[in-house]
Amino acid sequence: MSDADRTLTPEVEKQLPDLLGHLPRPVILQLWGDQEADQRVREAQHLVEALCHRFDNIECHIFPPRANYPFYPVIGAFGVAGEQEIDFGVRLIGLPCGVQITSLIAAIQSVSFRGMTSEAKTRILLKQIRDPVTMELVTSNEDEGGTLMAHQIFNLAVASEQVRSFLIMGDQFPQAVVGYSVRKLPHLVINKRVHVEGVIDEAAVMVHVASALSPNKRQHT
Repeated sequence: MSDADRTLTPEVEKQLPDLLGHLPRPVILQLWGDQEADQRVREAQHLVEALCHRFDNIECHIFPPRANYPFYPVIGAFGVAGEQEIDFGVRLIGLPCGVQITSLIAAIQSVSFRGMTSEAKTRILLKQIRDPVTMELVTSNEDEGGTLMAHQIFNLAVASEQVRSFLIMGDQFPQAVVGYSVRKLPHLVINKRVHVEGVIDEAAVMVHVASALSPNKRQHT
């Protein structure tokens, strides 16, 4: 059984109509990767096409690899405004499987609802950000804490033009685990300067964002 098949278990299938059946705005799932050479990319394609065929407000587009992505598959959740696609900077790196199917659902919901489940204070703080913020969340298919953090960072990316958020499946790409010296999951890296381990709330994430934007600041907590 493939990872994608394990992802779309009967239990998950039963929950999907409640989670994705009433999206207020359309979402486009874009998938990058080499379908012929990479089994995970083929399984990711199967997954996004299954969601696309099942729900009217979800579309999917399949693309070849891009030079600026080191790992594949890559899934991006895009918004739509009229005829225009909107790139909110929401990406999942690797095949969402296990509990991380919840993170893919969170990405879709964040884009469709435009991040409105973020706290009002957070949205005010986000409007004050003037410099780019990149959030990279290392997790795994068994890391339930990663799903909680993914929902937060995807909301932040949708709510702010300055924020881009990447979920990285560390169990599929151990190079990322080594590269970021990950000791505990989930592991959030902000602008490659501030490292945060474990689950924290939205207010704490914003504190670490401010720290990452401070000159000469490096932190590992």
